Amino acid sequence: MFTSFTGSARPRRQVNLSGRNTNPFVTAPGSRQTNSSQQSQNAVAHAQQERVLRQQERARPPAATRIQRTWRGYRGREEARGRWRREWDEVEARYQGQNTALVEVLPSKLQFSSNLVPYESEAACLGQLRLLIQFASPQSHDDVLRLHLFARRYLSSLQLLPSAFPADVWIYPLLRLAKISIATLKQAKAVPFSSSIINDFLSLLSALSAVIPKQISSYSQSYFKALAEISSDTKSQISVQVFDPRLLEMAILGLLQPITAGTITAYEGFISEFLVTPHLSTLDGSLDRIAANVNYKIMASAVNDLLSPLPEHNLLSLKSRDELLWLLAYFIYFRYVAHGHGHPASKAPDAQYVNAVSTLISHLADDIGSRIDLSAESRSTNVGGSMVSQSSMLPLPDFVRDKISTLVDQENVSSLLAHLEVVPMLVDETSSIPSQASALASYALTLLRSFPRRADEIRMWLYLGSTSRNSIETGKSEDRLPAIKYFFEAARRTSVYSLIREDPNEAVGLLRSDSAKLRSKRAVSQVSESTAQQWRVILLFLELYTFVLKVMDDEEFLSGSSPSNFTQTWTRQSALPLEQVQDLTVFLKNLGFSMYWNASEIAGVEPSETKNTIADYFSGNIGPSSESQHNALPIKPDTIVIAGVPGMTMTYMKGMITGLLRMVYERDSRRKFLPQDHWLMTKLSEMDRFISAVVAEEEHKHKIQESYDTEADEAENAIDEEDMGDGYTDNLVGTHRTQQVRNFERLKIQQRKTSRRKYLESVTPRLEILQNMPFFIPFSTRVQIFREFVTLDQLRRRGTADADTWRFAMMNSTSGNIGKHRAKVRRESIFDDAYEQFYELGEGLKEPIQIRFVDKFDTVEEGIDGGGVTKEFLTSVTTEAFSPNNDLNLFIENDQHLLYPNPSAVDERKDFLSQAGLKDGSAEWNSQIRDLLRRYEFLGRIIGKCLYEGILVDIHFAGFFLLKWALTGGSGSATKESSYRANINDLRDLDEGLYQGLLQLKNYSGNVEDFSLNFAVTDTISQRSKDSTQRNQRTITRELRPSGSDISVTNENRLVYISYVARHRLQIQPHLQTSAFLRGLGTIISPSWLSMFNQTELQTLVGGDSSEIDVSDLRHNTLYGGLYTIGDDNEEHPSVKLFWQAVQSFSDVDRRKLLKFVTSTPRAPLLGFAQLNPRFSIRDSGSDQTRLPSTSTCVNLLKLPVYESMDTLRDRLLYSINAGAGFNLS
Repeated sequence: MFTSFTGSARPRRQVNLSGRNTNPFVTAPGSRQTNSSQQSQNAVAHAQQERVLRQQERARPPAATRIQRTWRGYRGREEARGRWRREWDEVEARYQGQNTALVEVLPSKLQFSSNLVPYESEAACLGQLRLLIQFASPQSHDDVLRLHLFARRYLSSLQLLPSAFPADVWIYPLLRLAKISIATLKQAKAVPFSSSIINDFLSLLSALSAVIPKQISSYSQSYFKALAEISSDTKSQISVQVFDPRLLEMAILGLLQPITAGTITAYEGFISEFLVTPHLSTLDGSLDRIAANVNYKIMASAVNDLLSPLPEHNLLSLKSRDELLWLLAYFIYFRYVAHGHGHPASKAPDAQYVNAVSTLISHLADDIGSRIDLSAESRSTNVGGSMVSQSSMLPLPDFVRDKISTLVDQENVSSLLAHLEVVPMLVDETSSIPSQASALASYALTLLRSFPRRADEIRMWLYLGSTSRNSIETGKSEDRLPAIKYFFEAARRTSVYSLIREDPNEAVGLLRSDSAKLRSKRAVSQVSESTAQQWRVILLFLELYTFVLKVMDDEEFLSGSSPSNFTQTWTRQSALPLEQVQDLTVFLKNLGFSMYWNASEIAGVEPSETKNTIADYFSGNIGPSSESQHNALPIKPDTIVIAGVPGMTMTYMKGMITGLLRMVYERDSRRKFLPQDHWLMTKLSEMDRFISAVVAEEEHKHKIQESYDTEADEAENAIDEEDMGDGYTDNLVGTHRTQQVRNFERLKIQQRKTSRRKYLESVTPRLEILQNMPFFIPFSTRVQIFREFVTLDQLRRRGTADADTWRFAMMNSTSGNIGKHRAKVRRESIFDDAYEQFYELGEGLKEPIQIRFVDKFDTVEEGIDGGGVTKEFLTSVTTEAFSPNNDLNLFIENDQHLLYPNPSAVDERKDFLSQAGLKDGSAEWNSQIRDLLRRYEFLGRIIGKCLYEGILVDIHFAGFFLLKWALTGGSGSATKESSYRANINDLRDLDEGLYQGLLQLKNYSGNVEDFSLNFAVTDTISQRSKDSTQRNQRTITRELRPSGSDISVTNENRLVYISYVARHRLQIQPHLQTSAFLRGLGTIISPSWLSMFNQTELQTLVGGDSSEIDVSDLRHNTLYGGLYTIGDDNEEHPSVKLFWQAVQSFSDVDRRKLLKFVTSTPRAPLLGFAQLNPRFSIRDSGSDQTRLPSTSTCVNLLKLPVYESMDTLRDRLLYSINAGAGFNLS
């Protein structure tokens, strides 16, 4: 039985009050509803409508009552105000003796009284005031006239009875009067008033501010906003001549000068509302008097409070950028006026000023940098569709530009350190950095980023600055501490410096964009300063030290450990002790290594993603997932701002650290002062699999690069085809949108390229370290990696590393064209023939070439090129082309016989063409210049071919020229030589006389203006006469900077002059020639491969190892032929044994002569004689005891007669190697 059964069999009736049909078949799609369901729905809707009507009926009486009550209240208030107005008017009319009936009809008649009498008593004045504030409205013109009348009588009463009207009785009425007066002045923008009304209201506010300053300060925002409205000649309809500027000045100072609890609030209102008004400087000197009478210290404190990060007070978010620019200019001006010109405080900015200005400049850096150098004529109305705000395209107002420009004045910048306290000279303890040092660092870094064109001048002025112990009390010159040493002491006292110096992994947490605290195991109390403040001090020191190293010669650099005194030059006093340099390099090494090795983690990529990308890659499981990760989560180091300094991005900081490390490393390479193996970071580099991992990274990088390049090229070609198809449509009406879309597409392509480069940096950390800081890895390891890269490239291009296999495949291929890799070369014109036949090969010069030498009768020399003829060809081309005594004159020698491109080669060619009657810019002229540069490019390819094939050539290049090779690769580096930065030490390899002269200029103790130098330089050009038998010389004067001929070299700017001269001689003058050579070299050898070596190591790559010849290694890797072939007994021939005994007895000089006699180069291969190509070989050449040994240098073959005695062999061999001949002796 069912427990719910009640005894009745009838089903219960289902009652549905919702109106919804519960029959699923009726409500199914396609079915029709019955009339009953429609009726039920209509009934429900009708019931709901009736309910709404009933609610409206119930609400109507209360609403009517509320409206009636509101209207009665409004009418009552208006009637009361009307009665109060009439009552007030009658009282005023009696005082003026006017007809009250006339006043009732025309209240404006009250204004016409010329002799206003003061109120007879305090009670009468207070009564009228209380009555007036009950009805007065700024929107009523008549009420404004009444307010004006009362203001005049009240001011007259104050003049007669200045001690009357005690403030405690008048506080509320006067405060109410002040608020109404402020609101009235705000109406001046819409309703122009007469000058009398405005002047009287200004006088009234000035008087009220003197009586109740604390109360009015609470309304300082409205107070100064009203004053700004009437003082601005751009915001209101009032001309600056309508009111008296003196009264405006009194109204402003009346609220600012009294010292009360509301003074700070008053200053904040003054700053946030009045000092953001444009063109206040036009107020007939009022701005000067206001600036002279405000309390600057209170004002500076208020500015810093308003720039705090609190959102309700932060002006940076509440005001426009143009308003903030005016505020910055006024603040700079107020400080200048407050301290006065020549006052000591005006030369040494206070901490409040530094904080405020650095905050504002940081926020406005983009506007200042882009607009400060614009002129009024440079206004642009169209930027080709770029999304640039209109204000950012306008030049800065003259007042703003002039005041901001004073920030980069030498006197102001150099005096920044004048009143700073010296950091205690502690060695073993970490103390907190002074707050002044952090504020100054922030200020200086902001200046550097905001004024990039004057960055070097700012660095120089900071470098010339100094602080001192107790400087204010003593002022002794011997107590001066150079800025470099001050900031280094401050920097190394920071916890950031200490943590990174001890552990590179600490840099990850300190550099991550989401890291707010130090990731340290130490006590929190030891980390007393915020990370951002510490980074600013460190970064400013790195900026200054980078600049100092550019102008400091090696002697000055190494003199840092000797005791300093005030008689030394400032550069010597600024040199750090070598033990501190060593400590600094440890910090820089750890920081630089972590920035490259942990690039992904620093950028914020999750560890799991980094692990998957790199681990899969090293295990050989790289697939599309890596690239999909890249597309989904691009790494953007440019968006990570370090320490909140604008422009101080991760990329910029990485480049600065890399450059500084390279500069110190180059000095250590020239003159060793650091311990052996100091630079190596092998413990952190997983050296057991480093080579294989780097090769895998290179292969992976190439694949990604190739896929993206193909994709980007297709997209760019599509855009270019559209442009060509449309013709010249840039200026046609209706095509702006099309051009905008294409520009946007090009921008997307460029962004993808940048994103790809950043991605490659994250997944190829070993490559990044090799290319940017290669000295972390042993040289021998890098050489092996270089050879592996070459082999990998050969396999990628040819499918095989064997030259004969490639030739055979090309000859049997239908698409192969091996003929362009063959050439006939005349020995008397090897370089010209090589240039004519192989220049068009371009990158194809990497492939094996076949050379046939011919004589002057075009007779081919017999022989088969198995690699030896190619070696002979390359060495002969380099010998001819790089000889400084030939007619090519492409390269010249310095005093040490080191080669570098002829700096005047292009000028000499232009001068020769001018003498020939060719017009500058003509087709023939340009063709001749291009031909010269192509020869440089071809020479670069030839050197690259030698490196590619492992062929050593006996050519020695100048160090500064080789340094440009090393700086052509690396992340963030531009192509060609643009990443090279000239310095005075490199000038020594170029011109010893110029180097010594600039040193004397730098260290000159007198006034350098006595030398009458200016920022111009004279270039000497060697002219060839028409008969080409003699050369004349001509000089050309070139300016080192715009209008340089008019700028004298002084004691203050001589360092800049020296850096400009070095840059001109080392970079600008030989730019075209060097760029062409490096372009050719980069065609064969990837610039990133070259960046793995410094200049000394590159010379070793080109010419071989300069260390002593290892005879045992040479003997072990020698091949024998003919009679000297080793038989089954593995015994050497007796003559061969005598030969090795003789070589063993030679000095290293004679061994080098022997090596050059056989291989054409006196140096051993980098990785030993096993790498010599072709191998060192010896074969017999007869048994004549009088016959001299001879060689075939093309195959590194020594033809040694079968000598029977040691003395004979030694004498004949020494004679041959000292005779300087080879093949002809046989």
